[in-house]
Amino acid sequence: MDPEAIEQYDLYCLVDQLFYDAPHAGETGEPDFSVVGRSFPEGWVHHADETWLYFAPPMAPTPQQGWKIHVSSSLSDADRTLETVWDYCVSRGIPFKYLRSRPVMIMLNSKAAFRGSSGKLVTIYPADDAQLHTILDELDALLQGVQGPYILSDLRYGKGPLFVRYGGFMERYCLSDTGTRVLALENADGELVPDVRGPVFALPDWVEMPEFLQPHLAARNSVSVEDIPYQVESAVHFSNGGGVYLAKDKRTDKYVVLKEARPHAGLDAIGRDAVARLLHERDILERLAGLDVVPELLDYFQLGDHHFLVLEHIDGSPLQRLIVNRYPLTHPDPPRGELARYTQWALGMMERVEQAIAAFHERGVVFGDLHPDNILVSTDDRMVLIDFEVSTLVEDESRSTLAHPGFQPPAERTGADSDRYALACMHLHLFAPQTTVQLNMNLAKAAQLGGVVGDVFQGPDQAKATTRAVDTILGRHKKERTSFDDVPMPGNAPWVELRDALRTAIVASATPERTDRLFPGDPMQFFPGGGINLATGAAGVLFALDATGAGRFPEYEDWLLKHAVEPAADTPAGFYDGLHGVAFVLDQLGHRQEALDVVERSLALLDDNLELGLRSGLAGIGLNLMHLGDRAGESKLLDLADRIVAVTADRLGEPMDVPEISGGGFARAGLMYGSSGLALLFVRAYERTGDSALLDHATTAIYQDLRRCIRGEDGTLQVNQGWRTLPYLDEGSAGIALALARYLRHRRDEDLTADLRDLSAVARAGYFVQSGLFAGRASMLAMVGALRRGGFVPDGDDSADLLIRGLRWHAMTHAGGLAFPGDQLLRLSMDFSTGTAGVLFALGTVEHDAPVYLPFFGPPGTGGRSEYPSND
Repeated sequence: MDPEAIEQYDLYCLVDQLFYDAPHAGETGEPDFSVVGRSFPEGWVHHADETWLYFAPPMAPTPQQGWKIHVSSSLSDADRTLETVWDYCVSRGIPFKYLRSRPVMIMLNSKAAFRGSSGKLVTIYPADDAQLHTILDELDALLQGVQGPYILSDLRYGKGPLFVRYGGFMERYCLSDTGTRVLALENADGELVPDVRGPVFALPDWVEMPEFLQPHLAARNSVSVEDIPYQVESAVHFSNGGGVYLAKDKRTDKYVVLKEARPHAGLDAIGRDAVARLLHERDILERLAGLDVVPELLDYFQLGDHHFLVLEHIDGSPLQRLIVNRYPLTHPDPPRGELARYTQWALGMMERVEQAIAAFHERGVVFGDLHPDNILVSTDDRMVLIDFEVSTLVEDESRSTLAHPGFQPPAERTGADSDRYALACMHLHLFAPQTTVQLNMNLAKAAQLGGVVGDVFQGPDQAKATTRAVDTILGRHKKERTSFDDVPMPGNAPWVELRDALRTAIVASATPERTDRLFPGDPMQFFPGGGINLATGAAGVLFALDATGAGRFPEYEDWLLKHAVEPAADTPAGFYDGLHGVAFVLDQLGHRQEALDVVERSLALLDDNLELGLRSGLAGIGLNLMHLGDRAGESKLLDLADRIVAVTADRLGEPMDVPEISGGGFARAGLMYGSSGLALLFVRAYERTGDSALLDHATTAIYQDLRRCIRGEDGTLQVNQGWRTLPYLDEGSAGIALALARYLRHRRDEDLTADLRDLSAVARAGYFVQSGLFAGRASMLAMVGALRRGGFVPDGDDSADLLIRGLRWHAMTHAGGLAFPGDQLLRLSMDFSTGTAGVLFALGTVEHDAPVYLPFFGPPGTGGRSEYPSND
C-alpha cells in the first residue's frame, strides 16, 4: 500500500457513510477499467492492496532499485492507456502495477491529493537502463495522443504521458535524520539512505543520468518565468491542482496574487480538472466585478501548459486564523467576559458573511465553497471571499462538487439553498470549530451541538442565531431534533450507563466475518498489522473493553488469536503498531502461550533500522519484553530487554542534541514518538534493577522533550511545532506529563514538579477539536486520571468532570449506543488510538472502580510485574 495514501482520508470515505473503509471494500465485482478481470499467463504473480493491482512474470529478476516508469492519463484516456500497457508488458514479461479503480484514480488525482506522486495510473519496472530506453521509445509511440497530469516528482519523457524517476522497487527501510523509519535506497557505498519522494524531480547524487534522458532534462529546465510581467516572491499555498503565489507586477511594482491551474490535475467529483475550474472562476469573477467582497480580476495568462489567474492582493488573514487566535475555550478557565466578547465578535463576522453571500445571490451566483479559509479579513477590516472555482449560477440549481466536508450540504440542498446550509454550518463552526464535519454522518448532531454551544456561549442573540442555524441544517429532518435524547451523554449519565452505551456501539460495529479488520477504525488499520494492533486494531478495542469492566468477548478474542498467531508477513514488531502490543493484550486476556509465540515471531524483525519511540520502536518493544519477561519468568526476554535499554541509552544523546522545534522535518517530541517514551523505558528499567544510572538517562530524555516545549501566555507548557503547539498524548504535553510524573516518583525535583503542573494545565481548556485518546480530549482525561491516581492532582480539582462533560462536543450515536468520530472527524471510529474504545478507556481511568492505566504506567510492582491482575 502506498504510504502517501493515508494522508488522504477522503479515499477511505468512498465506501461507507459511517466508517472509514478500504476503497476496494465497495467494489461490486463488475469491471471498472476495461482490463480488470483479464486473464494473464500461467505462473504470473498477482496481488492487490488498497490502491494498486500488481502483476509480475514468474521468476522475474526485478532489481531492488532503479529507474521506474510512470504512465499518466486523464480519465477519458484511462482505458486506452491500460489496454496498451497491459498488452505491451504482459507480452514481454515486464512487471507492472496499476490503480485498482476509477474512484481511486479520481481520489489520488483530486485537489487534496499528495501532489508529488499524483497523476500515476501505471508503474512499470524495467530490468535495466537498456530495457528502460526500449520501453520508453516503444510506449511513447503507442501512447501518442494520450493526455494526463504532469507527475511532479518525475522527469517527463518527451511530450507524452511517460515519466521516469529513480527509486526503490522493493520495500527496504532505514532511519532518516529525524530518527523516523522511512523507505530506503542503497547508495554507492552500499548504505541504505532515505528514498526521498517530493514534489520536485531530484536524482540521488550517486546516480548517473542515462544519456538518452539528458535531452528531456534539458527540456524540463528550459521552461522560464522570465518572460511574464510578474516576479514571484513566495508560495502562499499548494494543492494538487496548482499553487497560489504572492508576486509583484514588474510594471506597477504592486503586489498581486497568481493562482495556478495544472491541466488534468486536481479532479473534482464530476471529473473537471484544475484548468476547467480556473476558467470557470474567471467567468464568475467577471460576473461579480465591482463587489467590494470579491478580489479584483487583473489578468489571465498561460505559461507552458499551466494557466494563471492574476488577482488583487488582499493583505490580511483567513477568518479561520482569526477564529483560532480568538477562540476562548482553547485556554484554561476563560473568564465569562472573554466568552461574551468572542460571542459579539463572532455574531458580527457572521452578519458580514451573510451580507456577502446575499450580494452574490443578487448577481445570480451561488458561492458553493463557503468555509473560513475562503474568507479573508484585511488589515483595514475589509472582508473578501476567495476561491470561486466551484461556484455556480442560481438558476442552474446545481450542487457543489468540491465543498469543504464540514460545510458540504446534503444532496437535496441545491443552488442558493446550498449556500444557506453552509452559512448555518459557519455559525456553528464559529462556536464549535471543525465539529460540523460530523454532520455528514448524522444531521441530528446539529441540534445536540447547538445545545452544547448554547450552554457555553450564552445570550439571547446567540441563542436566536443558533436556533435559526440548527433549523436550516435540519431542514426537512427537524423531527430528528431529539434523536440524541435517549442516549446517555457524558456529564449527565453515570459511569456504568456510559460504559454500556459505548460497549453497545462498539459491539454493534464488529465484523468478525472480515479478515482485514474486526472493528472499524482509523485508515491506518488497512496498513500492515493495523487490523490487529493496539492502536487501530482489534487488540486495542478488546484491551479497553476488558480494562474498564465492559466485558470479555470470546468470539472476538478467537478472531484476534487467529490473525495474531499467523499475521501477515509485513506486520511490524512495534508496541502500538505491531506484534508486541498484540502480545501484551493476549497476555492480559489470559492467552500467555500465544502471547509468547507472537513475541517469538517478532524477534526476527529486530534490526538497526527500528525507531527509538514507544509507538513503533525500541522503547515500546523493550518495555513489553520487560513486562512479559517478568510475568512469564522468561530470562531470554529480560536479557533482550536489557540489551535494548543499552542500545537506546547509546543512541539517546544529550539534552541539547534535539532542536527546539518538534516535527516539520525535525524529530518529534512526546510520548509516542519522542524522548518521553524513552524516559518511561529507563524508569521502568530502574524500577526493575535499581540502577540509578538509568534514572540519569531518564533525566536526559525528559529534558530533551522539555526543550521542545514552549510556555504560552496562559501559562501552559506545550510542545512547540513552530506554527502551532500540541497538548496531546501522542506528541504533545500530556504524554510528556505522564512520563515526567512517573519519573518524579523516584527523584524529587521542584523545577520539574512545576513543569509538570504547567504541562498538565491545558487539561482545563474547554475545547479540543478531536475526542481521541492519542490526539484529542480523551488524551487530557487519561492524563488527569493517571496524575490523580499518582497523587499529582490536588483534592477538589474538577478537571476530570469538565473533560467528561466536554465529550458532548464530539458525541455521536450508533446502533442505540454512544460513539465518537475518528481523526479528521469524517467518520466514526471504534479503535483505541482515535475512536470510541479510546474514549471508553480514558473515562475508565477516572470513573472505573478498579485502577485503569495505560500500558506500563501502573504502580511498579516486584520485578516490574503487570499493573493488571494475571488471568493465569
